[in-house]
Amino acid sequence: MIDFFLHLDQHLRELVTTYDSWTYLILFGIIFAETGLVIFPFLPGDSLLFGAGVISQQNVGLNVGVLFVVLTSAAIIGDSTNYVIGKYFGRRLFQNPKSKIFKRENLDKTHEFYEKYGANTVIFARFVPIIRTFAPFVAGLGAMEYRKFIFYSVLGSNLWVGICLFAGYFFGQIPWVRDNFTVAILVIVAATVVPAALEIWRHRRKAKRASTEAE
Repeated sequence: MIDFFLHLDQHLRELVTTYDSWTYLILFGIIFAETGLVIFPFLPGDSLLFGAGVISQQNVGLNVGVLFVVLTSAAIIGDSTNYVIGKYFGRRLFQNPKSKIFKRENLDKTHEFYEKYGANTVIFARFVPIIRTFAPFVAGLGAMEYRKFIFYSVLGSNLWVGICLFAGYFFGQIPWVRDNFTVAILVIVAATVVPAALEIWRHRRKAKRASTEAE
């Protein structure tokens, strides 16, 4: 996984060389899994979109317009799938507090997002790793009716894919980005993961302080 992150451009070129047009379906599957299945919050959504944009600019077999349609569709369909899973199976999946896959803290953190941002959580969560995987799940648990959810999902998916993909497409023309692709990817990962990590740390510190005060 680390190697895939650090050499994303090489792996994407290999995918295009090996699978040609089927690469669109492979990328669709990755974005769908990260968005639609709560067991895959670790998949490289932001960096993958950026990398796909860079590769499409280099004329190696991927069209940025087709990528935008395919990956936006993957995000929207993934959202709806996750919403349905949350609606019908959510409470059962998180009954075990010691589960290593269905961690209660991720669910609680997403609930906090809904309390803070309301329906806009579906949009904001798109740009926050882990939270974007759990936001549609929590919406399905009862945080939002589907008609309202899908409106924000479509809007958020278009913004997320559009910003990350076309950022890669246009910044990929800059020689420094082409020559230092690994550094560019690490900057993107840091820009998305570090704020989320700090927020989780703040949340745990707050919970620990509250527990100490209660004792």
